[in-house]
Order: sequence, then C-alpha cells, then structure tokens
Amino acid sequence: MDITYFKLTVMFQEPFWIGLCERECGGTLEVCRIPFGAEPKDGEVYEFWLRNSSSLKFSPALSEGSGLAERRKNPKRLQREARELTRPSRIGTKAQQALKLQQEQGKEKRHALSKMQREAEEQRRFALRQEKRKDKHRGR
Repeated sequence: MDITYFKLTVMFQEPFWIGLCERECGGTLEVCRIPFGAEPKDGEVYEFWLRNSSSLKFSPALSEGSGLAERRKNPKRLQREARELTRPSRIGTKAQQALKLQQEQGKEKRHALSKMQREAEEQRRFALRQEKRKDKHRGR
C-alpha cells in the first residue's frame, strides 16, 4: 500500500472530542473516525496511535476525482456553494462523505444480519407449530 499522506485531526464535535484520520493511497482517500470522549492531550493521542493504528477501520476508498473541479469558478458561485455546504442537511468534506458511506455500509450489514435472525426465528416457530399440529392429530 503506497500511502501518499496521512493526516490526523482532533476536533470537538458535540458532545465528544473525535479524531479524524485521513490517508491517501494511490489517488484514493480513506477516512476513519476515532471518538476520544474528554479532550485528549498530545501524548494521549500519540500513545493511542501507537497502540491502535493497525486495528483502525477505514472507510471504503473514494477516488480523488470525486472532489471539486480544478477549474477556476466564479466567486459568487463559490459563495453559493459554500453556503449550501454549511447547511446541516448536507455533508461537505470528502472525509465526512467517506464516514457517511462507512456508516451506511454498517447499517446495511446490521439490517441483513437482523433479517437472517428474524427469518431463522420464524422458521423455528413454524417447525414448532407443525410439530404441535402433528402431536395433536395423533392424539397426544
């Protein structure tokens, strides 16, 4: 894996302090979110990084082309786009988009797992009902 750059940003996101790890590998961006809780000191962040860097779960890779265009834009258009990005309903940065994608994939996995469990439970109940019907038919 050819890592071009790695960046760890610690910021306050109500009500916790979080770390946002970004790494660029061969033209793709991957992101990981680390919740810290209380405000971490520099030493604590470094120690956390040394202990847990290999076990971090990064989001699926986003290509570099998915960002803003390199062409120069009209200043009024840039203002309008910046205003739209600051609205709470929209996700602005590539890191936030990657985190949202990771969250949605986790949600899909949870839904699939719960569906399988629900179907297994339904089949178990059906088999139990069928067994009771057979016993009742036999006069037990």
